[in-house]
Amino acid sequence: MSRTLREVVAELDNLYDPRWADDRDAVGTVVGDPDAEVSRILFAVDPVQSVADEAVVWGAQLIVTHHPLYLEGVTSVAATTPKGRIVHTLIANGIALHTCHTNADSPPLGVSESMALALGLTDLRPLDPDPAAPIDKWVTFVPHIYVEKVLAAMREAGAGAIGDYDSCAFTSIGTGSFRPLAGADPSIGSVGKRESVPETRVEMVASRHLRRTVLEALRTAHPYEEPAFDILEPAPIAADRGSGRIGVLAEPVTLAEFAATVASALPSHHSATRVAGDPARMIRTVALCGGSGDFLLAEAGQAGADVYVTSDLRHHPVSEHLEAPGAPAVIDVPHWAAEWTWLPVAARELGARLGDTVVIKVSDIVTDPWTFLATTQQRSER
Repeated sequence: MSRTLREVVAELDNLYDPRWADDRDAVGTVVGDPDAEVSRILFAVDPVQSVADEAVVWGAQLIVTHHPLYLEGVTSVAATTPKGRIVHTLIANGIALHTCHTNADSPPLGVSESMALALGLTDLRPLDPDPAAPIDKWVTFVPHIYVEKVLAAMREAGAGAIGDYDSCAFTSIGTGSFRPLAGADPSIGSVGKRESVPETRVEMVASRHLRRTVLEALRTAHPYEEPAFDILEPAPIAADRGSGRIGVLAEPVTLAEFAATVASALPSHHSATRVAGDPARMIRTVALCGGSGDFLLAEAGQAGADVYVTSDLRHHPVSEHLEAPGAPAVIDVPHWAAEWTWLPVAARELGARLGDTVVIKVSDIVTDPWTFLATTQQRSER
Protein backbone atom coordinates (compact mmCIF):
# COMPACT_ATOMS: atom_id res chain seq x y z
CA MET A 1 0.00 0.00 0.00
CA SER A 2 1.04 3.61 -0.44
CA ARG A 3 -0.15 7.21 -0.49
CA THR A 4 0.31 9.97 -2.99
CA LEU A 5 2.76 12.74 -2.19
CA ARG A 6 -0.20 15.12 -2.16
CA GLU A 7 -1.88 13.09 0.60
CA VAL A 8 1.28 12.91 2.69
CA VAL A 9 1.93 16.63 2.36
CA ALA A 10 -1.67 17.35 3.40
CA GLU A 11 -1.09 15.47 6.66
CA LEU A 12 2.22 17.26 7.24
CA ASP A 13 0.48 20.58 6.67
CA ASN A 14 -2.16 19.62 9.24
CA LEU A 15 0.61 19.05 11.76
CA TYR A 16 2.83 21.94 10.73
CA ASP A 17 0.75 24.52 8.89
CA PRO A 18 2.85 26.47 6.35
CA ARG A 19 1.07 29.65 7.50
CA TRP A 20 3.04 29.40 10.75
CA ALA A 21 6.36 29.81 8.94
CA ASP A 22 8.35 33.03 9.13
CA ASP A 23 7.74 35.36 6.22
CA ARG A 24 11.25 34.90 4.82
CA ASP A 25 11.36 31.15 5.29
CA ALA A 26 11.18 28.52 2.55
CA VAL A 27 8.94 25.62 3.52
CA GLY A 28 6.96 23.07 1.54
CA THR A 29 7.75 20.68 -1.28
CA VAL A 30 11.04 21.38 -3.03
CA VAL A 31 11.13 18.40 -5.39
CA GLY A 32 8.38 15.95 -6.27
CA ASP A 33 5.24 15.14 -8.25
CA PRO A 34 2.08 15.50 -6.11
CA ASP A 35 0.56 12.44 -7.81
CA ALA A 36 3.60 10.20 -7.25
CA GLU A 37 3.14 7.25 -4.90
CA VAL A 38 4.94 7.26 -1.56
CA SER A 39 5.48 4.12 0.48
CA ARG A 40 8.76 4.96 2.29
CA ILE A 41 9.52 8.25 4.04
CA LEU A 42 12.88 9.27 5.51
CA PHE A 43 13.08 12.03 8.13
CA ALA A 44 16.31 14.03 8.58
CA VAL A 45 17.46 17.41 9.84
CA ASP A 46 19.53 18.47 6.84
CA PRO A 47 18.97 17.96 3.09
CA VAL A 48 22.61 17.07 2.41
CA GLN A 49 24.12 14.60 -0.03
CA SER A 50 24.65 11.87 2.56
CA VAL A 51 20.94 11.95 3.44
CA ALA A 52 19.96 11.86 -0.24
CA ASP A 53 22.28 8.85 -0.72
CA GLU A 54 20.73 7.12 2.30
CA ALA A 55 17.26 7.64 0.81
CA VAL A 56 18.40 6.11 -2.48
CA VAL A 57 19.86 3.02 -0.81
CA TRP A 58 16.83 2.56 1.46
CA GLY A 59 14.37 3.03 -1.39
CA ALA A 60 12.54 6.10 -0.04
CA GLN A 61 10.19 8.10 -2.24
CA LEU A 62 10.12 11.10 0.12
CA ILE A 63 12.58 12.88 2.41
CA VAL A 64 11.17 15.22 5.04
CA THR A 65 13.78 17.60 6.45
CA HIS A 66 13.72 20.39 8.98
CA HIS A 67 16.23 22.63 7.24
CA PRO A 68 15.45 23.95 3.76
CA LEU A 69 17.60 23.09 0.78
CA TYR A 70 17.28 26.63 -0.55
CA LEU A 71 16.50 29.75 1.49
CA GLU A 72 17.21 32.19 -1.33
CA GLY A 73 16.17 32.23 -4.97
CA VAL A 74 18.49 30.51 -7.44
CA THR A 75 18.97 30.63 -11.20
CA SER A 76 20.52 27.19 -11.57
CA VAL A 77 20.28 23.70 -10.10
CA ALA A 78 23.15 22.35 -12.18
CA ALA A 79 24.74 19.20 -10.82
CA THR A 80 28.06 21.04 -10.73
CA THR A 81 26.97 22.66 -7.45
CA PRO A 82 26.51 20.72 -4.18
CA LYS A 83 22.83 21.59 -3.85
CA GLY A 84 22.20 21.09 -7.53
CA ARG A 85 23.72 17.63 -7.27
CA ILE A 86 21.25 16.82 -4.49
CA VAL A 87 18.35 17.92 -6.69
CA HIS A 88 19.61 15.71 -9.52
CA THR A 89 20.05 12.75 -7.17
CA LEU A 90 16.48 13.10 -5.93
CA ILE A 91 14.87 13.52 -9.33
CA ALA A 92 16.90 10.72 -10.93
CA ASN A 93 15.72 8.32 -8.21
CA GLY A 94 12.10 9.47 -7.96
CA ILE A 95 12.52 10.96 -4.47
CA ALA A 96 10.56 13.99 -3.31
CA LEU A 97 11.86 16.51 -0.77
CA HIS A 98 9.59 18.39 1.64
CA THR A 99 10.67 20.91 4.28
CA CYS A 100 9.03 21.76 7.61
CA HIS A 101 11.20 24.53 9.05
CA THR A 102 9.92 27.46 11.12
CA ASN A 103 6.36 26.17 10.69
CA ALA A 104 7.54 23.20 12.79
CA ASP A 105 9.32 25.28 15.42
CA SER A 106 6.39 26.76 17.32
CA PRO A 107 3.41 24.33 17.43
CA PRO A 108 2.67 21.45 19.79
CA LEU A 109 4.76 18.44 18.79
CA GLY A 110 7.17 20.84 17.11
CA VAL A 111 10.92 21.23 17.50
CA SER A 112 11.07 23.04 20.85
CA GLU A 113 8.36 20.88 22.41
CA SER A 114 10.06 17.70 21.18
CA MET A 115 13.31 18.84 22.75
CA ALA A 116 11.51 19.62 26.03
CA LEU A 117 9.96 16.14 26.07
CA ALA A 118 13.36 14.57 25.38
CA LEU A 119 14.73 16.38 28.45
CA GLY A 120 11.89 15.09 30.65
CA LEU A 121 10.08 18.39 31.20
CA THR A 122 6.42 18.59 32.16
CA ASP A 123 3.82 21.38 32.44
CA LEU A 124 5.01 22.74 29.12
CA ARG A 125 3.97 26.07 27.67
CA PRO A 126 5.47 28.38 25.02
CA LEU A 127 8.22 30.64 26.34
CA ASP A 128 7.10 33.39 23.96
CA PRO A 129 3.50 32.57 22.95
CA ASP A 130 2.14 33.48 19.55
CA PRO A 131 -1.17 35.37 19.54
CA ALA A 132 -4.09 33.12 18.70
CA ALA A 133 -5.65 33.63 15.28
CA PRO A 134 -8.30 36.36 15.67
CA ILE A 135 -11.92 35.21 15.64
CA ASP A 136 -15.35 36.81 15.39
CA LYS A 137 -18.40 35.90 17.39
CA TRP A 138 -21.52 36.16 15.25
CA VAL A 139 -24.99 36.78 16.67
CA THR A 140 -28.12 36.92 14.54
CA PHE A 141 -31.86 36.51 15.04
CA VAL A 142 -33.89 34.17 12.83
CA PRO A 143 -37.54 33.06 12.64
CA HIS A 144 -37.69 29.53 14.02
CA ILE A 145 -38.45 27.73 10.75
CA TYR A 146 -35.35 29.23 9.05
CA VAL A 147 -32.83 28.45 11.80
CA GLU A 148 -31.44 25.27 10.25
CA LYS A 149 -31.07 26.96 6.86
CA VAL A 150 -29.10 29.87 8.33
CA LEU A 151 -26.98 27.58 10.52
CA ALA A 152 -26.15 25.39 7.54
CA ALA A 153 -25.18 28.36 5.38
CA MET A 154 -22.92 29.87 8.03
CA ARG A 155 -21.38 26.46 8.72
CA GLU A 156 -20.64 25.98 5.01
CA ALA A 157 -18.95 29.39 5.03
CA GLY A 158 -16.61 28.23 7.78
CA ALA A 159 -18.37 29.39 10.95
CA GLY A 160 -18.81 27.10 13.95
CA ALA A 161 -15.34 25.52 13.96
CA ILE A 162 -13.68 25.25 17.38
CA GLY A 163 -10.55 23.12 17.63
CA ASP A 164 -11.35 19.57 16.53
CA TYR A 165 -15.11 20.30 16.36
CA ASP A 166 -17.35 21.85 13.74
CA SER A 167 -21.05 22.82 13.62
CA CYS A 168 -20.66 24.54 17.01
CA ALA A 169 -23.52 26.93 17.73
CA PHE A 170 -25.71 28.21 20.57
CA THR A 171 -29.39 29.04 20.17
CA SER A 172 -31.93 30.62 22.48
CA ILE A 173 -35.56 31.69 22.09
CA GLY A 174 -36.92 35.23 22.14
CA THR A 175 -39.14 37.70 20.35
CA GLY A 176 -38.06 40.12 17.65
CA SER A 177 -39.99 43.27 16.72
CA PHE A 178 -39.80 45.67 13.80
CA ARG A 179 -41.89 47.98 11.59
CA PRO A 180 -41.31 48.01 7.82
CA LEU A 181 -41.15 51.53 6.39
CA ALA A 182 -42.08 52.80 2.96
CA GLY A 183 -39.87 51.21 0.33
CA ALA A 184 -39.32 48.01 2.32
CA ASP A 185 -40.23 44.59 0.94
CA PRO A 186 -40.74 42.54 4.12
CA SER A 187 -40.93 38.76 4.01
CA ILE A 188 -42.98 38.90 7.20
CA GLY A 189 -45.47 41.64 8.06
CA SER A 190 -46.58 44.70 6.08
CA VAL A 191 -45.39 48.25 5.56
CA GLY A 192 -46.28 50.62 8.37
CA LYS A 193 -47.35 47.92 10.81
CA ARG A 194 -45.28 46.93 13.83
CA GLU A 195 -44.64 43.19 13.96
CA SER A 196 -43.55 40.84 16.76
CA VAL A 197 -42.04 37.56 15.59
CA PRO A 198 -40.91 34.53 17.65
CA GLU A 199 -37.19 34.27 16.80
CA THR A 200 -34.16 32.17 17.63
CA ARG A 201 -30.94 33.88 18.64
CA VAL A 202 -28.07 32.13 16.83
CA GLU A 203 -24.46 32.45 18.01
CA MET A 204 -21.41 31.05 16.18
CA VAL A 205 -17.70 31.82 15.97
CA ALA A 206 -15.58 32.09 12.84
CA SER A 207 -12.03 33.02 11.90
CA ARG A 208 -11.82 36.73 11.24
CA HIS A 209 -10.47 36.28 7.74
CA LEU A 210 -13.82 34.64 6.87
CA ARG A 211 -15.86 37.69 7.87
CA ARG A 212 -16.95 38.66 4.37
CA THR A 213 -17.75 35.06 3.40
CA VAL A 214 -19.81 34.41 6.53
CA LEU A 215 -21.70 37.69 6.14
CA GLU A 216 -22.62 36.87 2.56
CA ALA A 217 -23.82 33.40 3.61
CA LEU A 218 -25.90 34.82 6.47
CA ARG A 219 -27.59 37.42 4.27
CA THR A 220 -28.27 34.93 1.49
CA ALA A 221 -29.87 32.33 3.79
CA HIS A 222 -31.74 34.72 6.10
CA PRO A 223 -35.39 35.36 5.13
CA TYR A 224 -35.35 39.02 6.16
CA GLU A 225 -34.57 41.82 3.72
CA GLU A 226 -32.38 43.44 6.41
CA PRO A 227 -31.31 40.79 8.95
CA ALA A 228 -30.03 42.03 12.28
CA PHE A 229 -26.64 40.72 13.35
CA ASP A 230 -23.72 41.52 15.64
CA ILE A 231 -20.06 40.81 14.98
CA LEU A 232 -18.15 40.78 18.27
CA GLU A 233 -14.36 40.67 18.57
CA PRO A 234 -13.37 38.63 21.65
CA ALA A 235 -10.34 39.71 23.66
CA PRO A 236 -7.10 38.28 22.19
CA ILE A 237 -5.69 35.19 23.84
CA ALA A 238 -2.37 33.38 23.56
CA ALA A 239 -2.15 30.38 21.28
CA ASP A 240 -0.72 27.00 22.22
CA ARG A 241 2.03 27.80 19.71
CA GLY A 242 5.04 30.00 20.27
CA SER A 243 8.81 30.27 20.35
CA GLY A 244 10.64 28.01 22.80
CA ARG A 245 9.17 26.13 25.72
CA ILE A 246 9.31 26.36 29.50
CA GLY A 247 8.57 23.52 31.89
CA VAL A 248 9.65 21.84 35.09
CA LEU A 249 11.64 18.80 36.13
CA ALA A 250 10.08 16.14 38.32
CA GLU A 251 12.77 16.76 40.95
CA PRO A 252 15.33 19.55 41.34
CA VAL A 253 18.89 18.68 40.33
CA THR A 254 22.15 20.58 40.24
CA LEU A 255 23.20 22.37 37.08
CA ALA A 256 26.02 19.86 36.65
CA GLU A 257 23.57 16.96 36.90
CA PHE A 258 21.11 18.57 34.52
CA ALA A 259 23.84 19.32 31.99
CA ALA A 260 24.76 15.64 32.04
CA THR A 261 21.09 14.77 31.45
CA VAL A 262 20.98 17.14 28.49
CA ALA A 263 24.11 15.63 26.98
CA SER A 264 22.80 12.09 27.33
CA ALA A 265 19.30 12.93 26.04
CA LEU A 266 20.56 14.29 22.74
CA PRO A 267 21.85 12.08 19.93
CA SER A 268 25.58 11.42 19.71
CA HIS A 269 27.58 14.11 17.98
CA HIS A 270 31.08 15.51 17.71
CA SER A 271 30.41 19.00 19.04
CA ALA A 272 30.53 20.45 22.54
CA THR A 273 27.79 21.00 25.10
CA ARG A 274 28.83 24.22 26.84
CA VAL A 275 27.57 25.34 30.24
CA ALA A 276 27.63 28.80 31.85
CA GLY A 277 26.77 28.95 35.54
CA ASP A 278 27.51 27.55 38.98
CA PRO A 279 27.64 23.73 38.74
CA ALA A 280 26.01 23.49 42.18
CA ARG A 281 23.04 25.71 41.32
CA MET A 282 19.72 23.92 41.76
CA ILE A 283 17.61 23.54 38.63
CA ARG A 284 13.84 22.98 38.56
CA THR A 285 12.35 25.31 35.94
CA VAL A 286 13.85 24.94 32.49
CA ALA A 287 13.44 27.18 29.44
CA LEU A 288 14.68 26.15 26.03
CA CYS A 289 14.53 26.81 22.32
CA GLY A 290 15.35 24.31 19.61
CA GLY A 291 17.79 25.81 17.13
CA SER A 292 19.34 29.28 17.39
CA GLY A 293 17.71 30.88 20.42
CA ASP A 294 19.72 33.81 21.78
CA PHE A 295 16.73 36.06 20.96
CA LEU A 296 14.91 34.48 23.93
CA LEU A 297 17.60 34.98 26.59
CA ALA A 298 15.68 37.85 28.19
CA GLU A 299 12.37 35.95 28.09
CA ALA A 300 13.97 33.00 29.89
CA GLY A 301 14.97 35.27 32.75
CA GLN A 302 11.63 37.05 32.90
CA ALA A 303 9.81 33.71 33.01
CA GLY A 304 11.72 32.65 36.14
CA ALA A 305 13.72 29.85 34.55
CA ASP A 306 16.70 28.41 36.41
CA VAL A 307 18.45 27.47 33.17
CA TYR A 308 18.07 28.20 29.48
CA VAL A 309 19.02 25.58 26.87
CA THR A 310 19.52 26.46 23.20
CA SER A 311 22.09 26.54 20.39
CA ASP A 312 24.46 28.88 18.56
CA LEU A 313 24.96 31.24 21.47
CA ARG A 314 27.48 34.07 21.07
CA HIS A 315 29.97 35.39 23.58
CA HIS A 316 28.66 38.90 24.16
CA PRO A 317 24.93 38.16 24.57
CA VAL A 318 25.67 35.38 27.07
CA SER A 319 28.20 37.50 28.96
CA GLU A 320 25.75 40.38 29.27
CA HIS A 321 22.91 38.01 30.19
CA LEU A 322 24.87 36.49 33.09
CA GLU A 323 25.57 39.93 34.58
CA ALA A 324 21.89 40.39 35.47
CA PRO A 325 21.00 39.42 39.07
CA GLY A 326 19.37 35.98 39.22
CA ALA A 327 19.88 35.34 35.52
CA PRO A 328 19.31 31.72 34.47
CA ALA A 329 22.29 29.50 33.83
CA VAL A 330 22.88 28.75 30.16
CA ILE A 331 23.52 25.51 28.30
CA ASP A 332 24.56 25.72 24.65
CA VAL A 333 23.98 22.49 22.70
CA PRO A 334 24.73 21.58 19.08
CA HIS A 335 22.09 22.92 16.69
CA TRP A 336 21.74 19.63 14.82
CA ALA A 337 21.40 17.53 17.98
CA ALA A 338 18.71 19.77 19.48
CA GLU A 339 16.59 19.75 16.36
CA TRP A 340 17.07 16.03 15.76
CA THR A 341 14.78 15.39 18.75
CA TRP A 342 11.87 16.52 16.57
CA LEU A 343 12.39 13.80 13.97
CA PRO A 344 11.05 10.79 15.93
CA VAL A 345 8.10 12.84 17.21
CA ALA A 346 7.14 14.07 13.74
CA ALA A 347 7.67 10.60 12.28
CA ARG A 348 5.44 9.05 14.93
CA GLU A 349 2.66 11.60 14.46
CA LEU A 350 2.74 11.34 10.67
CA GLY A 351 2.76 7.55 10.92
CA ALA A 352 -0.30 7.61 13.16
CA ARG A 353 -2.16 9.59 10.48
CA LEU A 354 -1.04 7.49 7.53
CA GLY A 355 -1.31 4.09 9.22
CA ASP A 356 0.29 1.06 7.61
CA THR A 357 0.19 2.62 4.13
CA VAL A 358 3.77 3.86 4.54
CA VAL A 359 7.01 2.91 6.28
CA ILE A 360 8.80 5.76 8.05
CA LYS A 361 12.45 5.89 9.08
CA VAL A 362 14.44 8.49 11.01
CA SER A 363 17.94 9.03 9.66
CA ASP A 364 20.70 8.59 12.22
CA ILE A 365 23.38 10.13 10.00
CA VAL A 366 25.13 12.87 11.98
CA THR A 367 24.96 15.92 9.74
CA ASP A 368 26.33 18.29 12.37
CA PRO A 369 29.12 20.14 10.50
CA TRP A 370 31.58 19.94 13.41
CA THR A 371 33.55 16.69 13.22
CA PHE A 372 35.82 16.68 16.27
CA LEU A 373 37.04 18.68 19.27
CA ALA A 374 40.67 19.75 19.31
CA THR A 375 42.68 18.91 22.43
CA THR A 376 46.12 19.82 23.70
CA GLN A 377 47.06 16.16 23.33
CA GLN A 378 46.24 16.28 19.60
CA ARG A 379 48.41 19.38 19.31
CA SER A 380 51.39 17.70 21.01
CA GLU A 381 51.12 14.67 18.77
CA ARG A 382 51.60 16.67 15.53
